[in-house]
Amino acid sequence: MDKKNTTLTVSYTEDKKIMVSICCITYNQEQYIAQTIESFLMQKVDFKYEILINDDASTDRTADIIREYEKKYPDIIKPIYQSINQYSRGITNPSGAFNYPRASGKYIAMCEGDDYWTDIYKLKKQVDFLESHKNCSLCLHAAKTLVVDGSFTGSIIRPYNKSRFISTGEVIDKSSAYPTASLMFRSCFARHMPDYYTNCPVGDIPLQLHLASMGRVYYMDEVMSVYRIGGKASWSVLMKKGDYKKKQEIYYKQMKIMYIEFDRASKGRYTNYIKNAIRRIRFLTYVNTKNYSRIFSSKYRRFYKELDLRTRFFTGFEYHFPFLYSVARYIMRCI
Repeated sequence: MDKKNTTLTVSYTEDKKIMVSICCITYNQEQYIAQTIESFLMQKVDFKYEILINDDASTDRTADIIREYEKKYPDIIKPIYQSINQYSRGITNPSGAFNYPRASGKYIAMCEGDDYWTDIYKLKKQVDFLESHKNCSLCLHAAKTLVVDGSFTGSIIRPYNKSRFISTGEVIDKSSAYPTASLMFRSCFARHMPDYYTNCPVGDIPLQLHLASMGRVYYMDEVMSVYRIGGKASWSVLMKKGDYKKKQEIYYKQMKIMYIEFDRASKGRYTNYIKNAIRRIRFLTYVNTKNYSRIFSSKYRRFYKELDLRTRFFTGFEYHFPFLYSVARYIMRCI
């Protein structure tokens, strides 16, 4: 038995309850799922945890790889192997549908099947913080970004420049996404998810809103995970197939409904923040569909300034010099 497995065996004792339920969803991620699972198993902890995986009827070797790990760690790894793809049936938030209801842990840690953790003490750091701050409902941290060819972009998803508590308003009206693989929260808040979560086309944003309305949110300014960009089965890549503009318009309308429902649920306490969040979603759909007349409108100046330097440069370059931009793209493809 290798050293890593010995650490796991020592950490687990029969008389201890499960402290953390690691919730992982995956679909056609045979290239990445082993690295994801290994990053769970490498955690150095003094408590028991379980790994809940929902495979959404993958058509590649993802399920086979999970089965190999399940055989090695039958008391830790607890998969569901869907026979029919649930996303195609309209279940857009499989974590809430299949993982949260069976979570035995006091806390839930999130990580999707193409992301992974990098800090062996990630779970312990977050558990220790939540254990000592009973009024905190959600803890998150920074992450590196990695493209599918295996190279790091040099970019870090770092929502804030220091470790601190975040207000509910900041969670709603935020300019930077929170890495999903950074989220740890109290499982009691996931027992009964609100309709605005269930009906939303994405799970991370309504989950964060729900948790922020339940207690305090804390950000750790440490890079402890990796977010992978451009995986063929990722939501953002699948979104670009077919009529992208139509999909973006539908996405905006669904997100707007979600925010309005959250506003009702929170009794209008955060209306101004919600209005800004809806405007930001609208602006980002214009960026994604290259609607330049809207992008450069004074109405969205604040949100344009929030874009990273690279996005602003290439957006402006394509808008002002379309011919040069197309030539540059052609040359880059040929290199």
